[in-house]
This record gives sequence, C-alpha cells and structure tokens, in this order.
Amino acid sequence: MQISNYMTHEHRACDTIFAEAEKAVAAGDWAEAEQKLLQFANETLTHFKKEEEELFPAFEAKTGSTEGPTQVMRFEHEQVRGLLGKMGEAVEKQERDTYLSLAESMMILLQQHNMKEEQMLYAMCDRVLPPEDKGQIIEAMEKVEL
Repeated sequence: MQISNYMTHEHRACDTIFAEAEKAVAAGDWAEAEQKLLQFANETLTHFKKEEEELFPAFEAKTGSTEGPTQVMRFEHEQVRGLLGKMGEAVEKQERDTYLSLAESMMILLQQHNMKEEQMLYAMCDRVLPPEDKGQIIEAMEKVEL
C-alpha cells in the first residue's frame, strides 16, 4: 500500500465529518454539531498523531531532513489545533456566526495543508521509503490512538 493512498483516504474521511458539523451548526442542531465537531477533532488529531509519531520521523530518518516539509506540516497542525479549540467554544456558546467564520478559516487552512501533504510530502514518502518500511509504518499508524 502507498502512504499517499492511506493518508489521503483519512483526509477525505475528516473532510466529510467537518462538512457534517458545519451543516449541523447552520441548521442550529447544537447537539449534532457538538457530536460531529468532537468526532472531527478526534479523527483529525489522531491523523496528526500518526504523522507526527510514525510517518514524519521515518521520513526524516530516511532523508536526514527535519527542517523541510515536516516542519511546515507540524506548524500547520498547531494552527489547526488552535482553531479546533475556538470552534469548540463557539459550539459550546451556540455562536453560529462565529463558528461558521472559524469553519471557513479551517476549511482554507486544511485545503492548503492537505494539498501540500498529498501532492508533495506523501509522494516524497512513497518515493524514498522502501516498500517494507511503508508497510510497517502503515501498520504502526493503524494502532495509533489519542
């Protein structure tokens, strides 16, 4: 299996949950919004943990580079974490307009972030990591929990 296929599939799953949360907020269904935002946050943070604890270190070890794309991705992960917290507060306070504004920022950030990962970083991982390493990395990532 390719790293890019595995990780891109996770991006799409998170995108779907994100859209469901936004739809619930727009409809004023705060219980559903809270549940979907929590699900989105858990899936996204688990995805980040997979990257930060398994994929990025393997890539960095193989390439000898810790100052390149993985550093940028870690920085963007922190930005997403910050937005998640603010979005959670908006749902808690049932602030529709605030949430939708934050969701727009999140969508732009994630689209750009995911594009960089999918078009650059994951492709680089697929190129530089030997097939047996990719299999082991994917197995390790499947075991990662929050």
